Amino acid sequence: MRSSDWYLTHDVDEFLARAGEFLRSRPGPHVMQSTWAERVRARGAEAFGTGAPVFGMLERGGEVHATCYRLLPRGFGLSPLTPEQADSLAGRLADLGDSVPSVSADHGSATAFAEAWQRRTGATPTLRDTRLCLYRLGSLTPPDPLPAGRGRVLGEQDLEETMFWCGEFAEAVGEDVVVDAGTWAGTRFADKTYTLWETPDGTPVSVAGLNPLIGGQMQVDVVYTPAHLRGRGYAAAVTAEVSRAALAAGAQDVVLFADLSNPISNALYQRLGFVRLSEWSGYDFSAAPPAAGISR
Repeated sequence: MRSSDWYLTHDVDEFLARAGEFLRSRPGPHVMQSTWAERVRARGAEAFGTGAPVFGMLERGGEVHATCYRLLPRGFGLSPLTPEQADSLAGRLADLGDSVPSVSADHGSATAFAEAWQRRTGATPTLRDTRLCLYRLGSLTPPDPLPAGRGRVLGEQDLEETMFWCGEFAEAVGEDVVVDAGTWAGTRFADKTYTLWETPDGTPVSVAGLNPLIGGQMQVDVVYTPAHLRGRGYAAAVTAEVSRAALAAGAQDVVLFADLSNPISNALYQRLGFVRLSEWSGYDFSAAPPAAGISR
């Protein structure tokens, strides 16, 4: 497989026009590709940091077989790749002299690329401690009984409260981001809808976010309960609430990621009806060639 089979572009509209059918063919495994491409299309690349975004397609015989993306200063995100496809992408990037600080994807694809990049450049890959599991909703099974209270959707008038909860979540998971009025529009949190689970007296106790409908799929992203309120069923209740909302909005697929090191949350999602699709990993590279700029 030739490295030249990978076509790279900064034009997200071109990427979606050429790779859209491929992305929709397997919405679960392609969730990150579709999500970030749609964010760039909707908000513009300048909302996500310095440098132009890069989108890649592996094309043979007029068909797209794999994709990748990069938003600086992030590393590369990959669709599922065979070892041969991963090697051809590594070759393409190495030929261009581009740096790859990190890569994330399903575990097999990320590992195949990390090994290929090491062979091509001598960079040393380090597997991140955090491993994720991608889940897809089968049949929703809400908790029974539900904890006392109800779900409340946060609207535009609740922006301060929304930012507070997203900031608490980001701090809890170690996400390096500032969430306030000045940064909000450029964060990954800004395009979601949020639901709070509130106790009967109106006290908020848990939050869940829901990404927009993309290609018939919605992703539950941000599920957080303060540590002192855990173990009372609030996270299960609010996750069921947003999952039901996703189905009501027309989603054919509902997906979410969970930290594999947290058996409680993984068991919770499985009780709600989520089924494992794949494990996800990230690798950081200790050294890479100086960036020369990605071109077509």
